[in-house]
Amino acid sequence: MTMLSPALLHARLSAGYGKGPDVLQDVEVEVKAGEVVGLVGESGSGKSTIAMAVMRLLEFRGGTVRGELRFQGRDLLQLSERQMRAVRGREIGLVLQSPLSSLNPAMKIGDQIREAWLAHPSTGSQAWGSLLELLDAVNLPPEAEFLDRYPRQISVGQAQRVLIAMAIVHRPALLVADEPTSALDTVTQAEIVKLFARLNRQLGMSVLYISHDLLSVASLCHRIAILRHGRMVEQGATEQIFRQPRDPYTKALLAAIPALPFLDNAPSGQTVR
Repeated sequence: MTMLSPALLHARLSAGYGKGPDVLQDVEVEVKAGEVVGLVGESGSGKSTIAMAVMRLLEFRGGTVRGELRFQGRDLLQLSERQMRAVRGREIGLVLQSPLSSLNPAMKIGDQIREAWLAHPSTGSQAWGSLLELLDAVNLPPEAEFLDRYPRQISVGQAQRVLIAMAIVHRPALLVADEPTSALDTVTQAEIVKLFARLNRQLGMSVLYISHDLLSVASLCHRIAILRHGRMVEQGATEQIFRQPRDPYTKALLAAIPALPFLDNAPSGQTVR
C-alpha cells in the first residue's frame, strides 16, 4: 500500500453565469495524486459546473470563474486559452455522460480515438504502445474491425468506454468523470465503475468522480465531498462519511439508500488500493 502524495489538484472556486447569482460559492475541492474523490449532490447542486470549471470550459458556456485552481503547482485560471489547450486531454482528461451524443455520428470509432491522440502528438513515453493496447485497457474489442464501426453500430456501454479511451489516450494525471454512468443500465454501470477503479489502481490515475449515485461512490472513492446548492456541506474519507456523517443533508442522503455491507471493502482515504 502506497501513501497518497500531496495535492495534485486544489481548487477553491466561485462561479456563475451572466448576471445571475453564483452557482458555486467558495467551493473547495482537493484531489491527491493516486486518489479517487467522489463529488456528490442532487441535480442542480453545481457538480457539472465544477467539472467545467476545472477544465476551464465554463467560459465557453457563458460562465465566469473566480478563485484559485491549482494543478501540479500551477494556477490554471492564470493560463491563456492556448496554454490551457495543452493541459486538456494531455494532463487532465474529461469523460462526460450521454456517450452516444458525445461521439461524432459521422466518424468511425478509430478515427475519433486517433483524433484525440493527434491533439497532443508529442506526449512522449507515457503514451500507449498501440491503439489496440488502449482498447484492451478499457475492455473494448482489441480488433481493427471494431475501430471501423460508427457510433450507431456499438452499444451505449461500448460508447462510454470509447469516451474513456479518448480521455486517457495520453495517460493524464487526472481524469474528471462527470456522471459517467447515468445513461447506462445497472450491469454496465457496475462494469464502468470497476474500470475506473482499475485505471486508478494499475495506472495510478487520479479521478474526480462526479455522481449522484452514492452506491458507486462508496465502492470506488477514497474520499467524498457533498455539494448542495453550490456549497460544500461536508467532505471526508469514504468510511467516515458513510458511518459518521455530520451534516443533516448528508444524513438525509444516506437515509435514502439501502445498507452498505460492502463498505468494509471501500477504498481507504489514506492509501491507494
